[in-house]
Amino acid sequence: METAVKASLKNVTKKFDEVVAVNNVSLDIYEGEFLVLLGPSGSGKTTLLRLLAGLEQLTAGDIYIEETLVNDLPPRHRNIAMVFQSYALYPHMTVYENLAYPLKIRKRPEAEKRQRVAEVAERLEISELLKRKPKQLSGGQRQRVALGRAMIRQANLFLMDEPLSNLDAKLRVQMRAELRRLQKSLGTTTVYVTHDQAEAMTLADRVAIVNNGVIQQLASPADIYFHPINRFVAGFVGSPQMNFFIGTYTQGQITTDHFAYPLLADITQKLEEHGKVEKVLLGIRPEDIEVGKTQTEGAYPAKVYVSELMGAETFVFFHFSGTETFLSRTSPDFSANMDEDIWVSFKDKKIHVFDYETEVAII
Repeated sequence: METAVKASLKNVTKKFDEVVAVNNVSLDIYEGEFLVLLGPSGSGKTTLLRLLAGLEQLTAGDIYIEETLVNDLPPRHRNIAMVFQSYALYPHMTVYENLAYPLKIRKRPEAEKRQRVAEVAERLEISELLKRKPKQLSGGQRQRVALGRAMIRQANLFLMDEPLSNLDAKLRVQMRAELRRLQKSLGTTTVYVTHDQAEAMTLADRVAIVNNGVIQQLASPADIYFHPINRFVAGFVGSPQMNFFIGTYTQGQITTDHFAYPLLADITQKLEEHGKVEKVLLGIRPEDIEVGKTQTEGAYPAKVYVSELMGAETFVFFHFSGTETFLSRTSPDFSANMDEDIWVSFKDKKIHVFDYETEVAII
């Protein structure tokens, strides 16, 4: 059965004077999905969210929520709920009053307010906090209250702008898991803005990678990671990031300043089908580079720049010649000294090839 579209952006553009913050973006948001807008600072992801919320005016294009054109509707008439980075709780109100406030301004009966607050508080495990004020709460508790105030609205759309960024690392991981379970249990349609790729990869049904006001790629987290559409996506998603080697393609191999890399037959075929391409970028993720101290078939000589034991894994920074370093992510039992000779090989079926000029993925 086809999933219903909950909201749509059609050829949406937003300019601030001469600066184009969002450039002709079209996007469908499906009912019940968790969509993450991921990108660096200044990429346009928050502006997209604010346009959807009605907090910014469109320069061009249309926005629909369900089947209603909302271009000229103020935020209060769009039936949306927002959770901000700052929580935006009323400091003079108790937790109960903060949760009940969206119902109060809609003049809902007291009995309904008490019932809805009790239900939301129980689901978020904050029932014992209802008489406290925000200053008496921890960061995680304040975040739950902010989520609860959004939930109580029973809105068409939940819009979240980096809601976990003020939490410490441990609590952020915990709240990430809770948020994912909560969203799935409620079935709420959620649009979530972040620059943190771990949040995007773990929370999202789909990820929209945003840069320079344009959606670079819209796909599942797995597709974004394993099949990046261009160099920007490949380099932005993944920690540590992908290694890139500039090379030339001729006769079934890519030749770089450091090595000549023979390609598998199916990869060669795809490059030939792509058409005329000589200068390419060879991309390899750190976990797809194998390092060892003895020579194996297809391995290249290199030297260790530095190795870092990270607990469950070891990062090995290495170089072939000169000052440019590359990175392998390998097992924790591998250790090597600075300037020690090692051998480096690549997992053939894991490589990525990009057109050097356009930076679009070929493989």
